[in-house]
Amino acid sequence: MASTASHVSFLPPILTFCGAAVVAVPVFRLMGLSAVLGYLAAGVAIGPSGLSLVEDPQTIATVAELGVVLLLFIVGLELKLSHLWEMKRDIFGLGFAQMAVTAICLGSAAMAVGFSPAASFVTGVALALSATAIALQMLGERNDLQTPYGQRSFAILLFQDLSVVPLLALLPLLASGAAAEQGSLADRLLAVGEALVGIAAVVLVGRYGLNPFFRILARSGAREVMTASALLVVLGAALFMQEVGLSMAMGAFLAGLLLAESNFRHQLEADIEPFRGMLLGLFFMSVGMSIDLALVREQWLILAVAVPTVLLGKTVLLALLSRLFGASWRDGLRSGTILCPAGEFTFVLIPLAMSLGLMAPAEAQPVTALAAITMLLGPLLSTLVEKLLASRRAAEEEPDAPTLHGAEGVLESRVLVIGFGRFGQIVNQVLLAQGIQATVIDTNVERIRDAGRFGLQVYYGDGTRLDVLRAAGAEKAEMICICIDDHDAMMKIIDIIHENFQNARSFVRAFDRIHAIELMNRDVDYQIREVFESAIVFGRAALEELGVEPSAAAAAASDVRKRDIARLVLQKEVGAMGGAELVMGSKITPEPLTAPAGKARALSPETRDILGEGVM
Repeated sequence: MASTASHVSFLPPILTFCGAAVVAVPVFRLMGLSAVLGYLAAGVAIGPSGLSLVEDPQTIATVAELGVVLLLFIVGLELKLSHLWEMKRDIFGLGFAQMAVTAICLGSAAMAVGFSPAASFVTGVALALSATAIALQMLGERNDLQTPYGQRSFAILLFQDLSVVPLLALLPLLASGAAAEQGSLADRLLAVGEALVGIAAVVLVGRYGLNPFFRILARSGAREVMTASALLVVLGAALFMQEVGLSMAMGAFLAGLLLAESNFRHQLEADIEPFRGMLLGLFFMSVGMSIDLALVREQWLILAVAVPTVLLGKTVLLALLSRLFGASWRDGLRSGTILCPAGEFTFVLIPLAMSLGLMAPAEAQPVTALAAITMLLGPLLSTLVEKLLASRRAAEEEPDAPTLHGAEGVLESRVLVIGFGRFGQIVNQVLLAQGIQATVIDTNVERIRDAGRFGLQVYYGDGTRLDVLRAAGAEKAEMICICIDDHDAMMKIIDIIHENFQNARSFVRAFDRIHAIELMNRDVDYQIREVFESAIVFGRAALEELGVEPSAAAAAASDVRKRDIARLVLQKEVGAMGGAELVMGSKITPEPLTAPAGKARALSPETRDILGEGVM
């Protein structure tokens, strides 16, 4: 049996990471800086060059790479295949131009300082890559992923990720004896065929298998099973892509892309988000731990020149290229500062090049340190430029914002409807009649399937969960309509809205008079009893059918409505029954809103007993 010490041996590093994060990240956020900087600084502090609280940073970095995998999955969920096709000009045009021009410029600079041609090539392409995790994290913090510059930045990052696989295959060809190492042409063609078959397999399974799979699991009602299934899909796709020679991140992105139009999208995003945030923070800390302060002190002069050269050079080049592809100078500068740090794959390409003999250790070590420092200082540069631009053009609107396609947040940001039962369905029909596309959340699989036949966008998710509401766009919503029929869940959602989404107006379905008063005491913006208006309309129609003039029938209905509202307000102020409602078992007694014309008459002996009239 294992000793107690062996069971808790994993706790010290976990406590170290948690402690460093909870100290550094809030401090940097209070300073108005990105959380990424906090994680990177925490990594430097606890790493080998700092307090040496973590003994094996490389093992941590291996686990932390899963954060990038989960990040790419969530990014895939935010896109659609049709939108990706519309971005082809930015992906293959601007993305290729950025990689090619930046690699040539940085490679030439490396050759000018004495690097060999092979080492210069590797340095150029390695530093031309950008930090996907840092860029997407900062775009997410600013809610800018769906803006024009955010979409262009993502297109460039996507092309860079696509180019990593060819680059990894190209480096051995540059090394001596590459022909023997690479095997025959048939072997290389087989490897390409395996990759294509792998992509096709993921596409087919994602297109035809995932939705039925999640539908079966949703019927079980076990929330933890949905979480486990989400991780299974993401990590399974990532591992499968790695086995066929592609990157794990691309596998996760492809899985997310195939689920982008799934009814379970928001629930999947909410289930993955906690793991993504935790592992991504761990990844940033691992990058900070990789910075060798001793090497920095030894070669401080070279790095002092190289770091600003890389950051400013990449920023200027990308701003110029973005301008050539139709972006404004302001958007080009924002993209440039977001993408100026070196990328995560730099730490893959440089060691591989050194193992193949393309780079000497004296060349590889400063380039690795340079890449890590740019990841540390790049977010700071981006934050400073963003604040400068915001202060100068705070009131300026983006001229090309309306041209975004597939940015689902734009369509769904106005109204969020929770519940798609008999009440929520009618609410949505009225909204759709005026062209307002609401995001709808429900946990009933059959309702989601029915809604699909009406062309409505309904997503599987638990509306009482803060993470689900955030994933569905509650932070951007102008109005949140609560249309469910669960009293406790409804009150919980109201509390969540008041605490976290104060900009959204709350429109709530009430069951009866007591519930309406309770909702008024919770300060909801609007409430309506689910049968009150239908009964008013019913009574008005009955009057008209009995020969009453339509105007008189409408006036009678309006008078009843006004009197009821007045009484409801009074009952809210003084208590539904003046305090008697606190007595166990008591209830509100219905009373007429207009004085009766006469005394009630019982028409049967049973009724006389009920009314207490005695025998006639």
